[in-house]
Amino acid sequence: MTMATTELKYIPFENFEIGQKQNFGAYEVTEEEIIEFAGKYDPQFFHLDHEAAKQSLFGGLCASGWHTCSMTMAMMVANMDKNGRSLGSPGIDNLRWLRPVYPGDVLSVQMEVLDTIPSKSRPNIGVVVSKVSVSNQKEEVVMEFTSKGIFSKSIDGLGASNEHET
Repeated sequence: MTMATTELKYIPFENFEIGQKQNFGAYEVTEEEIIEFAGKYDPQFFHLDHEAAKQSLFGGLCASGWHTCSMTMAMMVANMDKNGRSLGSPGIDNLRWLRPVYPGDVLSVQMEVLDTIPSKSRPNIGVVVSKVSVSNQKEEVVMEFTSKGIFSKSIDGLGASNEHET
């Protein structure tokens, strides 16, 4: 089956420089979403039960770290929709949950380019390594990780097709 998609904008590998920073996102965390996510993927009492969570190390209902990762990904994709995207990712490193995320928190993302690595085996792509920090409305960092994104070395490189095969 062939599906027509809108033209996707890709960021060329050459656009990245070590030290380059960007800030984006404003994701408001809700109690309902915390409980829904936890019920499906991380059913621990401090993610599910407001009263029981008061007795936890966190002092109240808080989001799963995996939920925080998912909310971060949503902000990253929204940013890609505005500014351009990668070709994918080989993964992340050094994931750290530094503070709990509570209902009412508003999360934002800060990214800093740490390295740009041209591919030796595929000369038309490169990997951009970035430090990703997620902060709440108090500017407290709640999560950090190192992200790796694959980018085409030219605007007409991989993935620039208007058609997608499924």
